[in-house]
Amino acid sequence: MTLKTDGLILREHKVGEADRFVTVLTRDNGLVRAAARGAKSIKSRKGAATSLLTYSRLTLTETKSGFAVSEAEPLRVFFDLKSDVTAVTLAQYFCELCGVLAPWDEPAEEFLRLMLNAFHLLSEGKKDPRLVKLVVEWRLLAAAGYMPDLSACRRCGGAQNLSLSLRDGTLICQDCGVGLDCYPLSETMLAALRFVPTAPLEKAFSFAVPEKELAALADVCERFLLYRLNRGFNTLDFYHQLCEIEPKPAP
Repeated sequence: MTLKTDGLILREHKVGEADRFVTVLTRDNGLVRAAARGAKSIKSRKGAATSLLTYSRLTLTETKSGFAVSEAEPLRVFFDLKSDVTAVTLAQYFCELCGVLAPWDEPAEEFLRLMLNAFHLLSEGKKDPRLVKLVVEWRLLAAAGYMPDLSACRRCGGAQNLSLSLRDGTLICQDCGVGLDCYPLSETMLAALRFVPTAPLEKAFSFAVPEKELAALADVCERFLLYRLNRGFNTLDFYHQLCEIEPKPAP
């Protein structure tokens, strides 16, 4: 079987002197693993097209041991990302996260479009990386079926003074009693959490929140994701280390 598809290289694993194995996020077949024989050779046309963070047009041929990349043409190489260590680390975190949440052997257009939009915004540098990060996390969770119930307090149906329970994935109001796993949400934060997974993708990154609420919103999204997936990410840890050492803007 031969599969012709566009895909984003989420992971590359070098083997020997000339070969690499890649994990590709494709539009029609979700996650696909493939061997790129000779991709590390200077003369190979597959080299750039099978590199991490590259969006490529691929021809994949099924072999006894899985798929092999027989042809590859780069459509977009995100060079701008690689010049900014924080941006490229965040992009690698998105790749790692997508590799956990995206489906195998199923259509994944929502995942692919989200990743390409996020990479484009990180490359431009015009959006706060925290906003890009929380949108990617929240929409990936939504696409994978992990969304919390954000309608109203789960106990009384109230709509005021709400907090998000990480454990239950529901809202609870202050009058009904919040637990240690609950994180308070302002009206702006709750509106953003409801907007992000349902908005058209081209508008999902377009909202704005005040600085203080953006920091809190990014924290809630990340905490909910890590709690639900019950795992950490090395790239996320490194991203936070970089954020700690970045110079702060003058007041």
